[in-house]
Amino acid sequence: MGLIYTWTTGLVVWIVLWALGAKAIDAMMIAVALLLVAIVAHITWPMLPGNRQQSPEQADNPPFT
Repeated sequence: MGLIYTWTTGLVVWIVLWALGAKAIDAMMIAVALLLVAIVAHITWPMLPGNRQQSPEQADNPPFT
């Protein structure tokens, strides 16, 4: 869902900057940069240490029970 919000925000930023007189390609590059940051965050978020899903075989069980 965050990628859709980022895409919509990038589109709005692109249209507003273009309407204010910026070159279309420059405004589009800002929108693409926003989207690339969101894609990288979307890909790396599950790999961060606090967000990893462990299977029961990989759980850190105590050595003595």
